[in-house]
Amino acid sequence: MSKSVRLDKLLANLGYGSRREIQALAWGGRITLDGAALNDAGGRIALEADLPERMRIDGAPLDPLPGLCLMLHKPLGVTCSHKEAGPLVYGLLPERWRRRDPALSTVGRLDKETSGLLLLTDDGALLHRIISPKAKVAKRYQVTLDRPLRGDEAAALASGTLMLEGEDKPLLPVGFEGQDATHCAVTLHEGRYHQVRRMFAALGNHVTALHRDRVGGLDLPADLPAGECRVMRPAEIAAVFAPSA
Repeated sequence: MSKSVRLDKLLANLGYGSRREIQALAWGGRITLDGAALNDAGGRIALEADLPERMRIDGAPLDPLPGLCLMLHKPLGVTCSHKEAGPLVYGLLPERWRRRDPALSTVGRLDKETSGLLLLTDDGALLHRIISPKAKVAKRYQVTLDRPLRGDEAAALASGTLMLEGEDKPLLPVGFEGQDATHCAVTLHEGRYHQVRRMFAALGNHVTALHRDRVGGLDLPADLPAGECRVMRPAEIAAVFAPSA
């Protein structure tokens, strides 16, 4: 049996406005279900998976129901925060999605000067499942360095003995793929503060550009431009938990 919810509560939680504003939409015949107008905003609606295809608001399909998971191509210069000054990743989302309840949150963070694949969800259980160390979700970064690689980086990063300044626990082994003198890819199995930048500093180098292109087994799509997002399909969510290629 499907769970049901009042229409005004559903639409208010999806960011369409206050309950009074939702009632005005209903009275105006602007909400339809299976082609029929819903004039009573206090009526109950079954929360079925196909509801976004069946319901229309001003002729447009209903936004995704709670359980939303997005992939965002984070550009440089935006911060993964609700409160910090300057451009925020949430400002890249459609305005209505910023008003959703439960709210969308980033799955982990990328710092202001790191670009690439960032996941967001309003599903707290899914968020914690992804970031849990037990899930072993790896993350791959494309790295540009200030100085040429020495040649011993792969062994040092794979050793499981590399220490970061100010810490007393060595890094877990890090995957390394050299590309040319100043470019490489690294795959992390943990998420320490500014880890990629700090570990190359420990190796006597300096990161000048950093881009995340894979989370778990999910690659950043080539057709997703910087600053844009899209709803993830179930297969893409499952790919996050698949072994990284």
